[in-house]
Amino acid sequence: MVTVKLFGLFRLDTGLKEIKAEASSVKELYPILLDEAKKVNPTTMITAADIDGCIVVINGKQSKKNSKLRDGDIVFLMSPVCGG
Repeated sequence: MVTVKLFGLFRLDTGLKEIKAEASSVKELYPILLDEAKKVNPTTMITAADIDGCIVVINGKQSKKNSKLRDGDIVFLMSPVCGG
């Protein structure tokens, strides 16, 4: 089981701060996160593309979306920030 901490757009839209999930890669988290988002906010506009656009940090190190996960990992998903 991994812990996923959510920030940015995902957190603002759904109110989810953290979930625990069984997944062996970051990409396996996408459908789990979308299901949880819909449970909390059935009208959410969050998509897999939004999640795919997030910055991924695993156990304090920036990682790739195809990174493998191990039991006990902590995954941070952060929406990229833009503005001017």
